[in-house]
Amino acid sequence: MTMMTVSRRYVLMTGVAGVATLSAGAAAAGFFGNRAVPATGAGDAAVTLVTETPMKLMVAGPLGEQTLGDPNAPVTIVEYASMTCSHCAHFHKETYPQLKEKYIDTGKVYFVFREFPLDPVATAAFMLARCVPEDQYFPFVSALFENQDVWAFTNDRIGGLTKMGKQAGLTEEKFKECLTNQELLDGVNWVKDRGAKEFDVTSTPTFFINGEIVRGALPFEEFEEKITPLLPS
Repeated sequence: MTMMTVSRRYVLMTGVAGVATLSAGAAAAGFFGNRAVPATGAGDAAVTLVTETPMKLMVAGPLGEQTLGDPNAPVTIVEYASMTCSHCAHFHKETYPQLKEKYIDTGKVYFVFREFPLDPVATAAFMLARCVPEDQYFPFVSALFENQDVWAFTNDRIGGLTKMGKQAGLTEEKFKECLTNQELLDGVNWVKDRGAKEFDVTSTPTFFINGEIVRGALPFEEFEEKITPLLPS
């Protein structure tokens, strides 16, 4: 699998028509050219035990965490995802709503969502998600996954992201400001790099269920099989 890293030297915005880009080189290599690389399939999930302690895993990055549910819930699920990952989109459209209704909203699961962009356009999408109002973060992420084909896999990725941003209330000025925020870019890359180096995240989606690493977009039934034994009897 090819994972592209957005470095500090990339220019995130041009003034032409007020649209975002990730430098001419990055655009040619990934933003406009290559489609995002899918990760492990839903049927390819593999489970191993993470060597790092759950306490280390739960240390927040420089941007803070995006979470749902009760922090004191008996089960904590950490997801590393890429916004251009088709299997991540499948999970968020098919499995996540059931997981949220049955376990997150009822105080049984604490859900932590972390950035692991596989390409520059995924990085840009994560940056935009961090720029919408805090209470709109997860609805915006859900909208991006629901409409992934509209913005991630088209010839006009900038136009697609611009449209999604406008629907979330981002003005053209805010859109530019967001995608030229070096601190935000560095923060997104920090989360991804730490996941890869410290927690062996190599593909998306990757989950940690109370410290156990699970790779791939498991169906809801398989998530239940892993969650149920961890709940108080």
